[in-house]
This record gives sequence, C-alpha cells and structure tokens, in this order.
Amino acid sequence: MDLGYLREHPEQLPTFLTHQRIRETPVPGGNICAASRLTLDDGHSIFAKTWPERAGRPVPEEFFATEAAGLRWLREAGPVAVPEVLVALPGLLALEWVEPGEPGPEAAERFGRELAELHRAGAPEFGAPWTGFIGALPADNTPHQGPWAEWFAQARLLPYLRRSVDNGALEDADVALVEQVVARIGEFGGEEPPARIHGDLWPGNLLWGADDRVWLVDPAAHGGHRESDLAQLALFGGPPHADRILAAYDESWPLADGWRDRVPLHQLHLLLVHTALFGAAYRDSVRQGVRAALTGIGRATVNG
Repeated sequence: MDLGYLREHPEQLPTFLTHQRIRETPVPGGNICAASRLTLDDGHSIFAKTWPERAGRPVPEEFFATEAAGLRWLREAGPVAVPEVLVALPGLLALEWVEPGEPGPEAAERFGRELAELHRAGAPEFGAPWTGFIGALPADNTPHQGPWAEWFAQARLLPYLRRSVDNGALEDADVALVEQVVARIGEFGGEEPPARIHGDLWPGNLLWGADDRVWLVDPAAHGGHRESDLAQLALFGGPPHADRILAAYDESWPLADGWRDRVPLHQLHLLLVHTALFGAAYRDSVRQGVRAALTGIGRATVNG
C-alpha cells in the first residue's frame, strides 16, 4: 500500500494492518487512544489512532468521524497548520504525518498570528453541525444562536459539573461555587460572535513541527469564544514561548477589554472535564479555578 492507493481506498487500511502488511511503530498519542506511525511501501509515513480494546468500553459512535470533521473544518479555514485527514473509519483515524521539531520563538509568533486568523474565520453559530466530544466524553454541540454566556453555561459547564458530582469528584461546596459562576456568568462581559475554535487547546494539543510551524491536533472543534482557546492554552504550565504567541495574536486581532479577568471562566470548562474524566485528583484545580473566576467576575463588575 502506498499513499496514492490509500487515498483511493481508505477503507482497506484496517485489512492491511490486520495482516501486518504495513510497518507499525507505537508513538505517544494521549490518554484516550492508541497511536502509531505507519510506514507505507513508498516510504511515506502516516499517523494512526485507534480506540484500545477495553472491557465494556466500545468506541463511542461517531467518535473518529467527529474528530475528522473538526480537523477538516479547521484546515479549510486556511491559515493554521492542521494535518490532512486520510482515513476516517468507525474504529480508526489516519492523518498526515507531521515530523516533530523543536519549539522556537519565530514559530510561536507565526502561530499566534495564524490562530487569530483561524478564529476570524468564524462560525455560523455556537456549537457545530456534528456530534461533539471532549476527550472520551460527549459534548453538546447543538447549534445555538447565543448569547455566548448562556450557551457556555448550559453546554460547557453544567454537563461536566453534573458528571463530576455523579462520579464523586466534587463535593457540595464545590458545586455551590460553580453554580455561583453560572448564575453570574452574564456579568463577565466580553460577548463576541462565534469564532472558529479548536475547543481543547491545552498545550499538549500543539505539535511543534520540524517545518518550524505549530500544528493543531486532537481538536474538539466548534463555534465558540476565541478567548476559550487562549485560556486553555495557558493551562498546565502553558506552551513554550507563550508570551510570543499571545503578543502576536493580540497584535493581529486585539483582545477585548477585561479578557484577563475572564481567563479562569474559560478554563473552568476544561477543568470540569478533567474531574468528570479523571475524578477527584483534579478537585483542587477546579476549586482554585472557580475561586479565580469569581474574583474575576468581581473585577469585571467593578470595572464595568
């Protein structure tokens, strides 16, 4: 199998893998899927991810189709580097291989500008016309006209708060704090039309390529608030050259007044996803995040 044949017959890839007709090398691929580098007969490499066989955990319906749709939607906007989708099957996703490189300041600045242009491409509404996932969890992508704050509370905060309560990750006092944020979310300000966002842009979903570009991978793409991508990017220590990324972004498309006060609000979504997925190990992160969000809402109210 070569790349040309694969493009014409993507459905054949599982058969070739089953019969060991393609060289397969495991590579790091995140917490959810198994990832590998496949080397084809013509020397081309591709990146493949599969759902590991786990007792009682079949691959969710539309899981890989959703990621493929998000990648294509981000890629069609043009400015930012996104791997080409080569194969999207119910149990397997295969993408263009991106040779890893070292993070550099020039690549960071270019990425900041490109991310701003991606967001400018916009979306018709909040949500998306495809099934949503964030990690292995469903995400409500039901299209919504806004306002953003209402949509974000109902589709990106409360569902993961409920899951975090159901699995014992959060206590009653934590729930009360998150509910305070939800009740006052309209006070944060910063309303904007839907942007075309990655949706899960923590630093681990940036791939620094050998071509001196930053590539976007593993999206939960949808129409959302551009500040969400930037806030998530600052989580867990942030990426290399974060200051260069942000400065280049802000120069290309200046952020609205008060955006720094809203960072904890936008981050709260991904923190609640972590308690919903991984349990009480992330409880303190949610507590710190929600307190920071309430402090930010206080500043926004005073300054507004």
